[in-house]
Amino acid sequence: MKLPIPKQYITYIVKFIGCFCLLYFTTVAIEGLATPANRYAPFVAHYLDYPALLRYSLLYGSRFLLSLLGYNSIVPDGFHLQLGNSSVQLVYACLGVGVTCFWLAFVFANNGTWKKKAAWMLGGSFIIWCINVVRISLLLKTSSQNQQLPFGMDNHTFFNILAYAAIFILIYFFDRGQRHIPPLRQERGQGLGK
Repeated sequence: MKLPIPKQYITYIVKFIGCFCLLYFTTVAIEGLATPANRYAPFVAHYLDYPALLRYSLLYGSRFLLSLLGYNSIVPDGFHLQLGNSSVQLVYACLGVGVTCFWLAFVFANNGTWKKKAAWMLGGSFIIWCINVVRISLLLKTSSQNQQLPFGMDNHTFFNILAYAAIFILIYFFDRGQRHIPPLRQERGQGLGK
């Protein structure tokens, strides 16, 4: 006996996959069009290159965190953070775009008001950004002192574990908040005051 898939599940999957693909592949396209080595588009490079803004925010956020910890690092260009003789290079794969797009698509596909969704999207994206700043700072600090990341992990694996753990925690709290929303009364004649 074949069980039909409820329409709300299909709608959710289509919204989630559609939003994720739109966000992720738009970002990939902008990164490609803003890089002179690829199919360079000056308009995109000058006005739409938000991956570069994300990279700068991560570099300067990491520099700020390191300065709070007493380390004097510099950003010599738009791709590197340097501490002494050590440096890290932030390429596209280091920006956390995939995990951020996953989070945004998850929230978008769920029910809720746009105000609530916007708050969860911004809050989750900020948490992912903070995790990335900590990872970059930790990577630069450990490499400048000839140490390894915790458990000898690769820095991308380290970031992915922390970021997806944070996302699962956020999903738990988002879902828990959704359960407390009473269903809207859509029948005629039932007012809110009853």
